[in-house]
Amino acid sequence: MRLLLIEDDAAQCEIIQHRLTSRKPDAQIVVRSPDLQGPVAPEFLAQGFDAVLLGHGRGLIELRELTARTGFAPVIFITMNAAHVDSVEAKEIGAHSVLGRDEINTERFFQLLDDAEWVQSRARTKWRTSPVGRETQRFGSAFIRGYRCIRRIATGPISDLYLAESEAAGALVALKVVRDRHKDQYDLDHTFRRFLQEYEIVQRIQHPSVVQLYDIGVSDDHAWLVMEYFKEGDLRRRMRAGMRPRPALRTAIAIAHALEAMHGCGVLHRDLKPGNVMLREDGSPALIDFGMSKDTALAHEVTDTGLIFGTPHYMSPEQGHGEPIDARSDIYSLGVIVFEMLTRMKPFAAENPMAIIYKHRKEPVPRLPEPFEALQPIIERFLAKDPQDRYPNATEARIALEKAYRFLKTTAEAT
Repeated sequence: MRLLLIEDDAAQCEIIQHRLTSRKPDAQIVVRSPDLQGPVAPEFLAQGFDAVLLGHGRGLIELRELTARTGFAPVIFITMNAAHVDSVEAKEIGAHSVLGRDEINTERFFQLLDDAEWVQSRARTKWRTSPVGRETQRFGSAFIRGYRCIRRIATGPISDLYLAESEAAGALVALKVVRDRHKDQYDLDHTFRRFLQEYEIVQRIQHPSVVQLYDIGVSDDHAWLVMEYFKEGDLRRRMRAGMRPRPALRTAIAIAHALEAMHGCGVLHRDLKPGNVMLREDGSPALIDFGMSKDTALAHEVTDTGLIFGTPHYMSPEQGHGEPIDARSDIYSLGVIVFEMLTRMKPFAAENPMAIIYKHRKEPVPRLPEPFEALQPIIERFLAKDPQDRYPNATEARIALEKAYRFLKTTAEAT
């Protein structure tokens, strides 16, 4: 049994969890606090759950909004007590059943859960085999079972990115599908190897500041990859709105933590940039897109030889010139991001990529604005032309950023 509990009262959540696991130790319960995590996404139907428990504190308005969604999981509305005035209205609105808080310790609690599970099981079976259900499991010309397509959210040179709901993950996910014009078996195998390498890398790193990847496969001659969905967008979006120095450094520290974990696993990102730093609902960053990463732990490297990979604005001088790179190249890229977060400008800009690459190697590191001049030595170290003059590893870079953060905090408190 798998349940979603929408409730802000932490004590009540603990009571329900304890009661459930005492009878059903294998049951899973996911707790969502709207006060902390915001409302349930409007596209979400909770199809991966057997029932949704909605606390009374969320009110009949939220119950009405959820039950109005066609295909939403059965909702058990929890009232203050079995005779509460909202009980009748809750059923009229569309609640599968109503449970008083005083009934959580009774047998009726489990009777309602079992009934909801049975109803949801029948609904899932009907949906999967219906024409509508089959059509909503189609992503372009690829049929991918267990995922409900919501909409296409991005298009790339060879693939499309969709917002979907995963029955297995019980969450909204981003699903990347290679388009059918790449049906050539070599292209399919090559793309799948890239996806597989990215999947293996992320599964091995397992760090909070790295994207979660849920699934991978081939369907109807399409390679596809399922990953965490970030409705808050990427770091570019936050930077355009403007970032204050301390939040900028907190973000940089989290990225450095992720680089520590990656480099410790023998992985270089090679395309670290704001567009590959996504933001979760709590504001914390997560690195994505390991398709161009170099994995020294694998026997082969999927990328083609003799080519320069990365984004010129964020490339280290050695990467831009196709020279051998190590962890200090990713550290350089992080330095560019730090500079841009503080100034809202890139350290080196030009009209074409080769001119930008030239500036990274030849031009001096630009000065930070006066309010941030105390951080100039850190920027100089991050953006040193010679890798030997940079921080030797992500740990040292993180420590420097943490010292800078404490300095800014102390300065702010003093003023």
